[in-house]
Amino acid sequence: MTVDVLHQVFSRYGIVEKIVTFQKTAVVQALVQYSAQQEAIHARNTVQGRNVYDGCCTLDIQFSNLSELQVQFNNDRTRDYTNAALPTEPGVPFYGDNGNMHVPYQQMPLGGAAAAAAMFGGVLPPGITGVNDRSTLIVSNLNAERMDADKLFNLFSNYGNIMRIKFLHNKPDHALVQMGDGLQAELAVHFLKGAMVFGKKMEVNYSKHSQINLSSDAHDYSASTLNRFNRNVSKNLKYCCAPTKMIHVSSLSNDCTQADISAYLGEHGQVVEVKVFEANGKKQALVLFENVEEATEALTCKHATPFQGQTIRLAFSKSTSL
Repeated sequence: MTVDVLHQVFSRYGIVEKIVTFQKTAVVQALVQYSAQQEAIHARNTVQGRNVYDGCCTLDIQFSNLSELQVQFNNDRTRDYTNAALPTEPGVPFYGDNGNMHVPYQQMPLGGAAAAAAMFGGVLPPGITGVNDRSTLIVSNLNAERMDADKLFNLFSNYGNIMRIKFLHNKPDHALVQMGDGLQAELAVHFLKGAMVFGKKMEVNYSKHSQINLSSDAHDYSASTLNRFNRNVSKNLKYCCAPTKMIHVSSLSNDCTQADISAYLGEHGQVVEVKVFEANGKKQALVLFENVEEATEALTCKHATPFQGQTIRLAFSKSTSL
């Protein structure tokens, strides 16, 4: 799948200005920028769910929250159709419209830092490189009596999609966690290393294993609808942060009260304050705990659990006050 193929598909519905492609696991993804919003809407409504080739390459199209694509090179992976003077690769000088020679900034190839930065709207968070290509993590110093695969899923799914989880037989306080890609794994290492969970300081590092093979003792979450990054990837990435005292709760029932939430989550620590509100017509809440460890336990245990007829979702919030 190249930018030329994508341009051939999408240029039927408007003026395509820029295309950026990148690889996520085994899937090619792309960002396509039109000259007008209405053209993008028309393309999405027309092409969604159709195949590029007969019987394959089914398109799943979502609107991006990026307002402008940053394209450095014109090649088979990225293309700025409004600037034919761009070079084909890093370090190759080119001449602008004024005749002056330009030497592009030396950067990682697309699929590394450039693609990662694009997912965050152009700027990577402090401490994140975007160039890690290892997606499997080794998690150690777990509370073996209280931690299980579903609870690890609840915690690590804050930073990406979970493919598989496997606890080690000879080390019950160790587990392997396979994330959706290298960027998601890097986020999990960066934000969860040293987190206190069930009274233990968790260690998170990259594993020597490239993946977790399917087996009777491996828990497969690759098709789980509870994975948070199946949609709105850029939005979810921007919300990533280290564990905090504040938990955001969504998918609440319409008649849920502050007292209900406090009682349900209060099993895991001292709830200081609860604020219930509506956003986009859906009831949500912010819950402030006494400390980070209690909030982390509540999220680890209660994310994706049934509550008043709804499967609620919990995430760490960057908000510092209600």
